[in-house]
Amino acid sequence: MLDYRRHDINGSPVWAKLHQHQRATRHMHMRELFQLDPQRFGRFSLEVDGLLLDYSKNRMTERTFELLFELAETVNLRGWMESMRRGERINVSEDRAVLHTALRLPADAVLEVDGVDLVPQVHAVLQRLRAFCERVRSGEWRGYTGLPVKDVVNLGIGGSDLGPLVVDEALGPYAHPGLTVHFVSNVDGQHIARTLEKLDPRTTLFIVASKSFTTPETLLNAQAARQWFLQAATEADIARHFVAVSTNADAVKAFGIDPENMFGFWDWVGGRYSVWSAIGLPVMLAVGFKCFSEFLAGGHAMDRHFFSAPFERNMPVILALIGVWYNTFYGAHTHAIMPYDHGLRRLPAHIQQLDMESNGKRVGRFGERLDFKTGPVIWGEEGVNSQHAFFQLLHQGTRLVPCDFIIPMNSHYRVDHQHAVLVANCLAQTEALMRGKAEAEVMAELSDLPGDRLDMLLPQKLFPGNQPSNTLALDKLTPHALGMLMALYEHKVFVQGVIWGINSFDQWGVEYGKQLAQRILPELSSEGALAHDSSTNGLIAHFRSRHEY
Repeated sequence: MLDYRRHDINGSPVWAKLHQHQRATRHMHMRELFQLDPQRFGRFSLEVDGLLLDYSKNRMTERTFELLFELAETVNLRGWMESMRRGERINVSEDRAVLHTALRLPADAVLEVDGVDLVPQVHAVLQRLRAFCERVRSGEWRGYTGLPVKDVVNLGIGGSDLGPLVVDEALGPYAHPGLTVHFVSNVDGQHIARTLEKLDPRTTLFIVASKSFTTPETLLNAQAARQWFLQAATEADIARHFVAVSTNADAVKAFGIDPENMFGFWDWVGGRYSVWSAIGLPVMLAVGFKCFSEFLAGGHAMDRHFFSAPFERNMPVILALIGVWYNTFYGAHTHAIMPYDHGLRRLPAHIQQLDMESNGKRVGRFGERLDFKTGPVIWGEEGVNSQHAFFQLLHQGTRLVPCDFIIPMNSHYRVDHQHAVLVANCLAQTEALMRGKAEAEVMAELSDLPGDRLDMLLPQKLFPGNQPSNTLALDKLTPHALGMLMALYEHKVFVQGVIWGINSFDQWGVEYGKQLAQRILPELSSEGALAHDSSTNGLIAHFRSRHEY
């Protein structure tokens, strides 16, 4: 049993040693590290099942990693990993287990929690999902006029939207040619309206994804979809065009959905980790159960690696410790993610939710105030578009911004030599961020200029370099590789939470604004007195005076 008692890691000897090491090495340049060690790539890279991590372009030495591995041992990281794997209630504020890894276990595995083997339960739901998906994809499932489904609309928000959206887009090459999946999440009415205006109610299937079936944004969009559908059909037809991913059978039935078409999951599955569960239904419909199973197998392959590999060769642990080094000890409070694959263009948004909702906290798991920096701001965009947007700041700005570059070695789409151009751009950016361009190099380029012109241009063409990056190289963006990649980031976030002493699996900060919104909503349409601050009062009054009913 894990010792859950509070541990002030920032008072430990290794914490002090890491601060001292950072002060002693902060002026070193990565260009020099590569010159001193021609084998640096071999020493600081790792391949797992076709996924390569190059972490050699970091402001780190072997001593840095020695201290970071000591930090991991000090917080008993291995104990926390085992406790999560076994199903102990490590989500202490909600008294829940954290078992999204159980969703990826093969059918012949065994995982007993509180005397119950969870694996048969997981695979029972998977088999129900498989049967449903095969009916829809084959055309056996028919709408109220007898036509097969052509469009699927997933109604969810947060993890019930971003996770399946990312996977659906990434696995586009595997998609059913006769099915198009749409994702609606925003409570802004134009999202649902602009989606529906392109669809035919006779051939549209809606998935309402809400565990409680009370999520306000999702239910508003579901009601809008229901009203749109009923303009062409009857209440009795709803059961042929709406299904649910939920555990609230009464609410699902009241909506008009047949409970036989409700697919559940468990309270040990957090929203941002739920794409591996029935929340992945739109993905299964798009790519088929075989591809979805390969996606699960990729996640499980990363789980096996994470739970068994020594820290020195453990990809999620290494990525997490690098992030702690920059965020906590260097004060680099943002982290950029650039996938050089169009199918992964929404991956930064998914990781943003995964990381910032998990570790964006100022108190530890026992409610104590933390006096050091925790979760970074995660942001990014697909390459090479990002090069023409914010890379100017990365190359010549004043901030230290660690980066992750993600690139497949092969593309599903052979368009001349464009993939080679894409790879060249990705690798060039990591090299340029590391090397920079020194004064002597710029002088050589500008040697023909007169002195005053040289004095003006030289500092503008200098690149300091020394910007750290990791490169994740996939052989190809397959379902298995995608599963590995997404599980890698999940485990990275968990490791960082353990080191900072955070409960990465609750999200109390999500709720407060929603509570205030429920108070403000009726005030927008009334003339009553307001009791907010002057700014909020003024904005409500402005809405009252300008809104057109």
